[in-house]
Amino acid sequence: MIMNLFSSFDPSTNWNLSLNWTSSLICLIMAPSMFWLIPSRFNFLWIMVISTLHKEFKTLLGPTSKGATLIFVSLFSFILMNNFMGLFPYIFTSTSHMVLTLSLALPLWLTFMLFGWINHTIHMFAHLVPQGTPPVLMPFMVCIETISNVIRPGTLAIRLSANMIAGHLLMTLLGNTGQSLSIIMINALIVVQLLLLVLESAVSIIQSYVFAVLSTLYSSEVH
Repeated sequence: MIMNLFSSFDPSTNWNLSLNWTSSLICLIMAPSMFWLIPSRFNFLWIMVISTLHKEFKTLLGPTSKGATLIFVSLFSFILMNNFMGLFPYIFTSTSHMVLTLSLALPLWLTFMLFGWINHTIHMFAHLVPQGTPPVLMPFMVCIETISNVIRPGTLAIRLSANMIAGHLLMTLLGNTGQSLSIIMINALIVVQLLLLVLESAVSIIQSYVFAVLSTLYSSEVH
């Protein structure tokens, strides 16, 4: 029984060298194999997923963005791989930490803001006041839009890490109660844990998709 529930997310090992963050790089080591191995069914499935994402992101970004979908498809793939890696036992969940999620969201948001304010200043000012706003409410709308724009990287990072933490905490809580249960209750607990594992797999896909789509939408606003 662990004393602190959140200690399961601590990046610590039994050695002096911390190897937990290497789980984020395993997907980068495994990914190039699809470029030189004979295409398998998994490769065809993954290529189909990437092509679908490319078409959707291209629709969101518009016809002027040539090659910009590569960034967001790569972002989706990276987050998805890390989310799935965290579902395996004894593998560090890197996307449950704000260190990783904020380091993905903040540079993207800063890049969009710098590009927009330098190249499309009038367009960015127009975004601060929605169309049809009464003149009396314009100062308040500027404040609200500015605040909502500033907290975007934080909401992206917190949404991803909080969803990863919530499911893992629930599975940890249920798993720690198995020692004091009867055989029938343990069987029921195993079924519930399997259902939670399926739910967490769906959450891993959904959250990586949400992160990539919201980043795409934020990028399309500065064009």
